[in-house]
Order: sequence, then C-alpha cells, then structure tokens
Amino acid sequence: MIYDYEVTKRNGEKLSLSTFKGKVILIVNTATGCGFTPQYAPIEEMYKKYHDKGLEILDIPCNQFGAQAPGSDEEIHEFCTLHYNTTFPQMKKSDVNGENELPLYTFLKSQKGFEGFGEGKMADMMRSFLPTLDPDYENNANIKWNFTKFVIDREGNVIARFEPTADMEKVEECVRSLL
Repeated sequence: MIYDYEVTKRNGEKLSLSTFKGKVILIVNTATGCGFTPQYAPIEEMYKKYHDKGLEILDIPCNQFGAQAPGSDEEIHEFCTLHYNTTFPQMKKSDVNGENELPLYTFLKSQKGFEGFGEGKMADMMRSFLPTLDPDYENNANIKWNFTKFVIDREGNVIARFEPTADMEKVEECVRSLL
C-alpha cells in the first residue's frame, strides 16, 4: 500500500506517505531543464484549485533523464518558485529507475506500467528518441522521462499513470474525479 512508503523532504526529513491518508495524491518526477518543465504551471494551478479539497502533490526532482535537473535541491526549489511560483512541496532529488530508485517508485511501477505515449508531436518525438536509450521501452514499466505522473486515490490506490506527453487537462480530470 502507498502508505507504507516514505520520501525525503528537501531538508532531509523523512515524510511518511501515511500522512496523506484520505487525500488524493499526484506524484510526479520533475526536472528544471526539460521540454516538459512548463508543466509546472498547470500542476501549480491544480494544487491551488484543489488543495483545500484534498489534493496533495509530491514533486520528486530527478536527474536521470538527460541530466535535466543538475542543481542542488535548494537551487531546484528556487528555480521553481521563481519561474512557476510553485507552492506545493518538493522532495529531495531522487532516482526513479535503477539500482538506487526510491522504493516508492518500485511500488508505483508495479501498480501501473507503461501504456504508451498517446498522440501528438511530443509523443512522436518520445517514440523516436527512446529506443536509443531503451530498445525495449514499450515492454517495461520503467519511468521513461521527466514529468511522469501517478494519481493516487483517497484509499491509497494507484489509479492512473500519465506519461509526460499526456494532456494536462486529462490529468486534472482524473484528479478532479477522485476529489
């Protein structure tokens, strides 16, 4: 269950996800130098719109994809607050794939695997680019890139996985349906 996991806050303190029992949680691995970085804006809009109704956001910066989150935790936080006025909490930069991945991500990927990138220019770009990094990307649950999102319901169930190419309106629609 999602509540059995913890993450590390920017300041080094542990945060048990059991703190969020009864809340809807959006978990997203982020980066400050990515083509998807502008998604911080609609994520912040969702946080402002729905936080009082029970939405929590866990922003987990990750430098595993194109080294697009090279800064320290504090530098990443400063970038996000300066450029996107983010108010949701950011966690310590962490791995989401591989030997040092957060146990939380091992669990998330076991619950919702990769289902494709959908349609559109960015989806086409990801489909043409990813085979150079992972020839078998379509057949494993690994996180493919920055801004992959997981939506957790109020009971702690992983309801949906949205790839970075997903329409943010669809993400919001999913979140709203659980509130």
